[in-house]
Amino acid sequence: MLKVLIVDDEAPARSRLRRMLTELPAVHVAGEAASAREALRLVPLKEPDVLLLDISMPGMDGMTLAQVLRDQSSPPAVVFCTAWSDQAVEAFECDAVDYLVKPVRAERLAAALDKARRYVARDQTPGIGPMLRSTVGGKVRLLPLADVIYLAAEDKYTAAVHKNGKFVINQTLRELEQEHGDVLLRVHRGALVAKKCIRALESVSKNRYVLQLAGCETGIQVSRRNLSAVRKLIRELT
Repeated sequence: MLKVLIVDDEAPARSRLRRMLTELPAVHVAGEAASAREALRLVPLKEPDVLLLDISMPGMDGMTLAQVLRDQSSPPAVVFCTAWSDQAVEAFECDAVDYLVKPVRAERLAAALDKARRYVARDQTPGIGPMLRSTVGGKVRLLPLADVIYLAAEDKYTAAVHKNGKFVINQTLRELEQEHGDVLLRVHRGALVAKKCIRALESVSKNRYVLQLAGCETGIQVSRRNLSAVRKLIRELT
């Protein structure tokens, strides 16, 4: 059963969404909130799987709420329901699962909840561990952190390189380092590597070192600033 919390400052909009949700199978309306502040109070109490979230609301708006929730350990999936059609890019940068324009059609709502259901299922699957999420181009994709070989800064995005290619995510290297420092190591201003993939440190010229990583043909440059930390970890691993 998918638990849904409706967040909209307009009572008619909440009532319409509730009616539509009652007609969908395996969906339970966990509650309603007339403001983002009220939603923040209800989320830990109701533990919804999904938020149907309006963007334009008095006080804290929906975008800000989504950003606040994203920093929590197990945030609900977010589906924006808004009268504005020009905020989709910003919405997906908040890791939204989908973006619905009012008046919301029943078939689009059902499709959005199917997306949310897949997101929730994958995020809660035992044994997979932390997931990295991409919302570039309006599509939500997930990559297990355990599959990552290294991460590199590319323009305003971060590229997560894994054995099957490259996965572009929205988080910065700094955010990833703070969140997953137990499994990732900073080796350069623009790169983090998976500790478990480290195989060797090589000197390629005077004061220039590269790391050899399992599953990666190209060596990753190590800066002088991070060299001592890399050497210390290698000693601990051997």
